[in-house]
Amino acid sequence: MSTPPLPPPPLGVLGAGQLGRMLALAGAPMNLRLRLLDPSPLAPVAGLGELLTASYEDEAALARLAECPVVTYEFESVPVAAARRLAERTQVYPPPEALEVAQDRLLEKTRFQQLGIPTPAFQAVDSLAELEAAVSQLGLPAVLKTRRLGYDGKGQVVLQHASQCAAAFAALGGVPLLLEQFMPFQRELSLLAVRSTSGETRCYPLVDNQHEGGILRCSRAPASGLTPALEQQALGYAERLLGSLRYVGVLALELFDVQGTLYANEIAPRVHNSGHWTIEGARTSQFENHLRAVLGLPLGDTATLGPCAMLNAVGGLPGAAAVLAVPDAHLHDYAKAPRRGRKVGHVTVRAPDAATLDARLAQLEPLVPFQR
Repeated sequence: MSTPPLPPPPLGVLGAGQLGRMLALAGAPMNLRLRLLDPSPLAPVAGLGELLTASYEDEAALARLAECPVVTYEFESVPVAAARRLAERTQVYPPPEALEVAQDRLLEKTRFQQLGIPTPAFQAVDSLAELEAAVSQLGLPAVLKTRRLGYDGKGQVVLQHASQCAAAFAALGGVPLLLEQFMPFQRELSLLAVRSTSGETRCYPLVDNQHEGGILRCSRAPASGLTPALEQQALGYAERLLGSLRYVGVLALELFDVQGTLYANEIAPRVHNSGHWTIEGARTSQFENHLRAVLGLPLGDTATLGPCAMLNAVGGLPGAAAVLAVPDAHLHDYAKAPRRGRKVGHVTVRAPDAATLDARLAQLEPLVPFQR
């Protein structure tokens, strides 16, 4: 009697939130098992992979994760020290250097400058006096941001007048800060690039992102009014970043479009909210391509299946029947307890043309909660 084949070794993941959940779902058709480390026993990935409930600094849990031949991460706030400890014992992709750069806005924007990628002028700020000097040099309006851990509009204040400096510093001070020139952008775009261990690289089309209160509300792919020059700018920036960081996996690059010149805002070294449309809207989703990349498998086609969009459900979920009554609409429930300001799901929708997509989005937008 023949011996049954052994199951494939698991892929390790730091973090087990909704992005980890979607990675697990993408890996299921390939019989790919995930072993995920997360401090929360209520992590959304529960039931879809082997969940290790412990802090990211827990040595026993890290040792279990290091048994995996490859480890990745599903969000960029995991400790760099944990990623570095794992990298001493197994393959970690994207590399810890990319995680370190993305976690600190000063390192991130300095890297943009070093690579010749346009980015808003900035200065590090560690005191009220430094803030006032930076305002004098950069001018107003400007945005004061925490260097670390700011997301979805958190950890930043827009300064319109110099008289606001003291209050802004009091609100955000006590941690390293960055003052950044305010860009009069026409729109916010993002580019998702993916690079494998072999160096194979593919990019998804540029996406148009609409935010409300600093939280992403809607992403549309491909972005309207794209020109070859605009696309080449974005692709050139991504290629420089991927090479500089010796990158493996999906990288999201967020951009400001200012009269046809793209300025880099920030990067995310992971699968990204603005790429959720790829699950139903691209030939290969960002999640499957991330798995392919870190495992050294050939990358999948990143072309769209037609105009498509994604709406975030924030603070609550829409009724499934109403959403699914809209043609080519798909509901994703993250299995997270709803609360105001929390992303608990999303809806994707496809259409044969831009006008039909507009009509379907008009049907869906009133249905999908957005409680900031």
